[in-house]
Amino acid sequence: MAKTNPFDFIQQVRSEAAKVTWPTRKETMITTAMVFVMVVVASVFFLVVDQAIGWGVRSVLLGLGG
Repeated sequence: MAKTNPFDFIQQVRSEAAKVTWPTRKETMITTAMVFVMVVVASVFFLVVDQAIGWGVRSVLLGLGG
């Protein structure tokens, strides 16, 4: 593998970084909001599932013990 000197490497990095399409502020805010919404949805889902499983386990254990 050919080695490049540090100056060439920095030029290549700058060239590749210039090709990147950075998101706008609006796109970043929308994406951030969607992440928070999905976190809330997932949290509520897992809370409901956890409560249902807990209720099921308690009813089985209390049903067997009583």
